[in-house]
Amino acid sequence: MTAPRLSVIVITKNEAHCIAACLDSANFADELIVLDSGSTDATVEIAAAHGAQVHVSADWPGFGPQKNRALALARGDWVLALDADEILTPALAAAIQQAVSADAGQMTAATQDEVAGYWLKRRSLYCGQLIRFGDWRNDRVLRLFRRAAGRFSDDVVHERVICDGRTATLQGYLRHDSMTSYAELREKTERYARLGAEKLRARGKGGLYSACTHAAWNWLRGYLLRGGFLDGRAGWLIAGQNARGTFLRYRWAGQQTAD
Repeated sequence: MTAPRLSVIVITKNEAHCIAACLDSANFADELIVLDSGSTDATVEIAAAHGAQVHVSADWPGFGPQKNRALALARGDWVLALDADEILTPALAAAIQQAVSADAGQMTAATQDEVAGYWLKRRSLYCGQLIRFGDWRNDRVLRLFRRAAGRFSDDVVHERVICDGRTATLQGYLRHDSMTSYAELREKTERYARLGAEKLRARGKGGLYSACTHAAWNWLRGYLLRGGFLDGRAGWLIAGQNARGTFLRYRWAGQQTAD
């Protein structure tokens, strides 16, 4: 059998509200792989109904290790990593297909100067509103890479793709429907703060003073320096929760260190 050219990998847990749109936007891929970590909603059934190969893990090692598990399941020459709440716009989907079909797939010594990974420009939304400023302003993420040249960092949160080789940026945008309610924003802020506190504790950082100073700077940067106020009420809420998450991360890290 001919090896697939492009594999799409997604890790999930209780993503029934968004996984269908994510997979549908990438239905041009040769294989869709979903690695679930114990969803209690219909995520697994929906993913399977939309053409994905669904695998289930019994534990949760953190975002980086879990994505490396999903990567190990992929067989394509190229891998596209998506979060369940991300959707490829038509322009970006076309750019990905063109990039993947432009070469023979595997890197060799003769093709070592070829692009090994691509950055995708991303636009985030809060409750359906496009966020244009602040810390959520337009960013880019490295998500498309040759399977032989890429892997994920082992970070339990805020993992990244480590790509061996030259990178470039594709045209089009990745739509990130990150939050659908303020309650979800608060919950995710606290969940990520707890994970981030573990990283800070391992580095011997944390404490009340650090929590206050870092949180103050986070709010100042996001709301004023980066123009978060121009996004109106959404900008105010996002800046507040970003600062709160920073405070909790340093505060909890200090408490854990003290214990």
